[in-house]
Parts: sequence; C-alpha cells; structure tokens
Amino acid sequence: MPLSEPAMDLPIIDLDVFLTSPTSAAAQAECAAAARALITYGALVLRDSRVCEADNAAFLDVMEDYFAQPAAALAADLRPEVNYQVGVTLENTEKPKCAVDAPCLDVIKRLAPVERPLDIGAHAPDPKCRFFWRMGETPPYETQFPGLNAENVVPEEEGIRERWTPVLERWGKCMKSAVTGVAEMAAVGMGLPAETFSDAGRYGPHLLAPTASDLRKYGSKDTILAGFHTDLNFLTIHGRSRYPGLHIWARNTGRKIAVRMPAGDGHLLVQAGKQLEHISGGLVKAGFHEVVVNDATLATMARRQEEEPERPLIRISSTFFWTLASDFDLVPIPKLEQTAREVRAEQLDLGRDEGQAVTYPPMKVGEQVQQELKHIALMA
Repeated sequence: MPLSEPAMDLPIIDLDVFLTSPTSAAAQAECAAAARALITYGALVLRDSRVCEADNAAFLDVMEDYFAQPAAALAADLRPEVNYQVGVTLENTEKPKCAVDAPCLDVIKRLAPVERPLDIGAHAPDPKCRFFWRMGETPPYETQFPGLNAENVVPEEEGIRERWTPVLERWGKCMKSAVTGVAEMAAVGMGLPAETFSDAGRYGPHLLAPTASDLRKYGSKDTILAGFHTDLNFLTIHGRSRYPGLHIWARNTGRKIAVRMPAGDGHLLVQAGKQLEHISGGLVKAGFHEVVVNDATLATMARRQEEEPERPLIRISSTFFWTLASDFDLVPIPKLEQTAREVRAEQLDLGRDEGQAVTYPPMKVGEQVQQELKHIALMA
C-alpha cells in the first residue's frame, strides 16, 4: 500500500457512502482511501451527514461556561484517585510526553527546522484544563482495570448541571458513532473484516475529552497550549473548535499542516492514536500534533471579543477519544505488521528516515494506557 505525496489539505472521507451500502464498489474505494489517509497522514477529515453543527455549538457553550468558573468550583470535580480518567484535570497538570521522551525528541530532530513544533524542551505542564466524560458501554465481565472504567462526574453548579448530561451525551454519541464508522472503514481498507477494530473497541472506556485554554491568561502569540504529542488511544475525533491553532504532521513528508475544517455541517477531524499504531505493527503511525496560539488564533480572539464580548474567551477542543477495551490483548496483526515493514522499506528507499524500528510487545490495552498515563503525569 504505497504512500502518496500529500497536499496541504487532508483527504475528505465520506462515511455516508459506507453506511449506505458497505459492500458497494464506491464504499470499498472510500475505505481504501481512509486507510491510505491514516497511513500517509495519520489523519483525515470525515464527512458524516448525521453531524449537526448546532449540537457542537451547544457543547462548546456549556464547556465555556463550565471552565469560566473559579478554580475552586472546578476542583470539586477532580478525581485523582482514578488518575483523572473521569472529571476535570486542571491546568498545569498534564505534561507533554515529548518533552522528555527520547524517541519523540528524535522525531523532532529529524524534522526540517522550518517544520518543527514550538520548542517544548523547557515547556512546563500544559496550561490547558481537560474534562473526561466516559462514553463507554459497561462490559458484561469484571474488568482488570476498574480505574479506567470509573463513574462519570456531573458538575453541581446551577445553570450548568441541568444542561450537562443531555448536551454531552448528544454530542458524544454523535462523535462515537462517526469514529466507530471510521474504525470499520479503516479495517476494510486494510483488508480486514469490517468489525475487526469495532468489536475490539465495543467495551472500550471511550471518552468525550474536551480541553479548555483560558486565552485571557494564555493568549499571547506562540504560547503552547498543548505541546507536541501523540494520543494514547485508538482514534481521536474532533468537532470544530471556535479558535484555530491545531497543527498536525504528515508522516511521509514531516510537513507541518495547519488544520482547517471545511465549512458547513457534517465535518469532523480524525487522528490515529498509539493503539492503532500498536495493533497495526506500525503500519499506521500515531499522528503528532500540537495546539498553539498563532496569528489565526489572535485574529479569532479579536473577532470574538467584538462580536460576542459577553462570552468567555476560552478555547475549547471538541474532542473524543475512541479506545479499545481495557482487557483486550493488544498484539500486532501479522498481515498489517508485514505491510508495515514494506512501507518502512519504501520510505527508506525514498530517503525518508523514520528512525529506529519500533517493537510492539503484546500487552493488555489497560497496561498500555497505564504506561502512557505515567509518561504524562496523570498516574503515579
């Protein structure tokens, strides 16, 4: 499955074609395009006509209102005893793994200087807050990882509490349905049964996982809101944020891409995570990305202050983490592992050094998650 040279715009994959007639020639072609996009970029733009931008707007509104509360009110929703896997995580808690991770620093070193992320070498923990709202189906068995499957936290503040669950559930179910479709399309595009990944993720502790960055405090140019990193889960899906600043890196060129979502309803951004990299034996690489304050962020801040001065100046990421079940055995699929070796050889022939070969030892998904949480300071 050779890689092609990417343009600045990410491929747009039409989920409707697959949902309408999964075995049609058009659907099969769309699945192949989805797999190519994940292999080439580590990301794609998804078109899903079921997605309503009004639901995303309602979600962003309630999140802005929630994170505009005083820190003491937010602290009531902290759950460090379950490694922050539900409830709020306050700013300056989560650390970018790449700041101290040798393989990640090697990735940065091999990028052309103009394509490198903002320097995270001296970067403190990210100044963003986060909220985790679990969207997983309760497993019909006793999990070995109960801390990764904890009960949700509902804020107490009047005016927020009443809106909270219905708004989060509506938007979360929309994104969960969309990203599950991508998992099935990717499987088909890689020559696997459609349910290969979706069955493995049926009982995953999926998370609606918005971040919040207070642009009144952290709104100067080149502020790092989320340092250069990959996501630990299988696939991450984003709705439209009100503020630009997300950069991703294309695997096969190392080019930095400023993400711009197409206008109108029905578009979501999907990124590959570490679990997909692991199960594919490195055929798909988890996508590196950062969130920073850039010129486009500043322009949007000025416009928002003029048009809606009463609204909090807070950047919310409309993010959902789709993950495999905690008790699932995370082992590379031999067919994909072989293709991964072929792709790596192709890259080398093209003069693209991907660094040291990575090994993917067998482990439970829950063990993989716990290892990653320790790297980003969310687990002792």
